[in-house]
Amino acid sequence: MSEPVGRSPEDLARQARQHLESLRAAGVEWLPAPHTAPLPAAPPRDTPALVMAPSLFAGLTEPDASPEQSPEANLEQRRQALELLAEQVSTCSRCSELFCTRTQTVFGHGPVGADLCFIGEAPGADEDAQGLPFVGAAGQLLNKIIAACGMKREEVYVCNILKCRPPGNRTPRADEAGNCREYLERQLELVAPKFICTLGGCAAQNLLGTTQTIGRLRGRFHDWKGTPVLCTYHPAFLLPSRSPEKKRDVWEDMKLLLRRMGRPVPG
Repeated sequence: MSEPVGRSPEDLARQARQHLESLRAAGVEWLPAPHTAPLPAAPPRDTPALVMAPSLFAGLTEPDASPEQSPEANLEQRRQALELLAEQVSTCSRCSELFCTRTQTVFGHGPVGADLCFIGEAPGADEDAQGLPFVGAAGQLLNKIIAACGMKREEVYVCNILKCRPPGNRTPRADEAGNCREYLERQLELVAPKFICTLGGCAAQNLLGTTQTIGRLRGRFHDWKGTPVLCTYHPAFLLPSRSPEKKRDVWEDMKLLLRRMGRPVPG
């Protein structure tokens, strides 16, 4: 049997691109970081094609957390990975009803590496229109809560359990939250906040995997993969038409959070 004809670098690069595209189509999002050492001038004939074109992995690899890497470079890699995840979410069709009724997805907003991440339930009409979380009436109240804590909105990361608006602003279904769970967990891993504050019972129950009510969950810290979690009421619940008297409870929760974060509590 004759030996196969040697493959040129161009052929190998083309095959690598085709393989990567097939991985994308199959739903593969992340690959181990490629080896970055100089390649030998004449690699063995059976060297995998993917090793021959490491530049093709740009944007597909997980952030390199090696000790030699500067914090700034690590943050930039996480920002890029977060942008790629947002692009993937923007075309998601896992929930057929949400896919058909949404204007756009609402991924999240804020800096990678934020000290604090607020997680709400799902986008509303204003968020669906603008593509940003918490921009309606509840969002304006959230901004006031953040300011009362001595922080700025641009300092914190804000997202929701769901990335699409449920029709009529109904409560997210369990299957919808399950479909979004992978996106949420990857999002939090990339943002890597030091603290999480869930807003409302739906967000708290879905993140923590519990059926306890928000009344029982608030006022104390919980844990999500090593990150302290504080649960409090959703800003929409505090609006004048609902239960504005609960603002006092939310402020007590925020003071508890600030103390745990080591921040001053405004008088």
